[in-house]
Amino acid sequence: MTALRRLIGLFIPLLLLTSCATLPPAPGGRAKPFVIAANPLAAEAGMAVLKRGGSAVDAAIAVEAMLSLVEPQSSGLAGGAFITHYDRESRRVSVYDGRETAPAQASAAMFLGPDGKPLDFGTAVVSGRATGVPGVLAALDLAHREHGRLEWSGLFGDARRTAAEGFVVSPRLARMVAGKFPQNEAPDVRAYFAQGPGGAAVKAGDRLRNPAYAAFLDRLARGGIAAMYRGETAARIVARTRAGPLGGSMTMADLAGYRAIKRAALCRPWRVYRACVPPPPSSGVGLLMLLGLTERSDIAALGPGDPQAWFLFAEASRLMYADRDQYVGDPAFVDVPVAGLLANNYLDQRFRLIGPRAMAVPTAGQPAGATALPADRSREPVGTTHFIVGDAAGDVVSVTATVESIFGSGRMVDGMFLNNQLTDFAFDPVGADGRPAANAVAPGKRPRSSMTPLILVGRDGAFAGAIGSAGGNAILAFVGKSLIAAVDWGLPMQAALALPNLVARGERFQGEIDKFSPEVLAGLRARGIELKPGQGEDSGVHGVIIRSGGRIDGGFDPRREGVVLVGD
Repeated sequence: MTALRRLIGLFIPLLLLTSCATLPPAPGGRAKPFVIAANPLAAEAGMAVLKRGGSAVDAAIAVEAMLSLVEPQSSGLAGGAFITHYDRESRRVSVYDGRETAPAQASAAMFLGPDGKPLDFGTAVVSGRATGVPGVLAALDLAHREHGRLEWSGLFGDARRTAAEGFVVSPRLARMVAGKFPQNEAPDVRAYFAQGPGGAAVKAGDRLRNPAYAAFLDRLARGGIAAMYRGETAARIVARTRAGPLGGSMTMADLAGYRAIKRAALCRPWRVYRACVPPPPSSGVGLLMLLGLTERSDIAALGPGDPQAWFLFAEASRLMYADRDQYVGDPAFVDVPVAGLLANNYLDQRFRLIGPRAMAVPTAGQPAGATALPADRSREPVGTTHFIVGDAAGDVVSVTATVESIFGSGRMVDGMFLNNQLTDFAFDPVGADGRPAANAVAPGKRPRSSMTPLILVGRDGAFAGAIGSAGGNAILAFVGKSLIAAVDWGLPMQAALALPNLVARGERFQGEIDKFSPEVLAGLRARGIELKPGQGEDSGVHGVIIRSGGRIDGGFDPRREGVVLVGD
């Protein structure tokens, strides 16, 4: 049986050589438009824009505006994003970096208490110091100026109308409202969700209205992103973040000075594709490492029912995280050894550390170009979304957006929850030798992110797939598992996303143990891995692969409330 699995695993990559086609044509030579998002209202808003002749970027703006309303636990216009864009005409992949930045008056010690020790995370996450200068709107605006086809003013109608009239609270949102998160004790969170019968917290099926957000979207549509970065909303953001407890240092100048960055995508060969991800401060380099390490194994010849496949994935994940945690930060402040981490000889060296049983807690390696850094102690909470849009011209965006934790910092301005993105920085900014960590806080710095919206292109440069996820630092494991399942094991995308999640980082092995078979759990145990239940937010993987004949094979994470919409 093992020999048969190995033969099938060797055959699948050959079969997939025929799958690297561009999007299938619709009548008139157009590509078929599609939207994959975590909420049906958001996907429908994006599809409505595509039907009006909008570009993938146009539709992405409509999607994110709606997600900010109906999925506020995950992302919002006062948060950040990475946008990976595929241009069919040039066959070029670009990245728009809308990661939040630390204010100009931020200090390396801002998350230390009076005793010099790191603040309790639950205290820091709802503080005014937690909020970074929002970046998602600036990134969407930059992408729209380069790739938009419809007027900016016409992209917010569905979200504005839904905010004013109200929407039906979904089961997942209701579960987050009722959850035990620090933000749920914040006054703004309690007040906003007290729209249930008799002023009780809303439950699934209740109608939730947000007139303040509708008014903001009206100003955003008419005046552009100045509605966020200047004027009354900016003043309210500054006031809300500077208020106690633990007020921050953001100023109007910080908001007015924010700039999104267009970056070249980081691309490397993987199987029959080129995998393209955002470069640092995103952790895309970590995802490419994970793919490169597993590619050196026989994982493709195994399958989801084989414990050895999951063992290989877990050990490769641990090696990747050890390096990612140590070296990745804002490239404007630290030298990230991207080339060294992805060099074939370095990946060969790291892969040789994987033996028949789980290794001791792995430490970071020494890739070419690396400088000595202290051990990283960053924490990365969850509260993120991912969506994918393809338009009739064949352009595609893969977008991961976030407010960081559930409901961000729990502070609200104009119907939007403010992010708590600065808690992605290392709370303990220096090591025992006094050297700053790669992810230490600094003025104007972008915190390290696990968001890795990926785009696959074929050897001819044609679009071949896209994927990304929510889940904090587990994003890399969620996306890696799903790609391996969809490509190496040849599963339909929906089935690949539904496979159990396994996140191995340092000494911790976490997974959806109730979804793994007893045989897999026993096999992992025999190899020194005892899975424990995962913590935090569920995954939110959304993906698409262009299969043989140009068929769109899209999927949404069944742990959320997503949908795949494909137009004519």
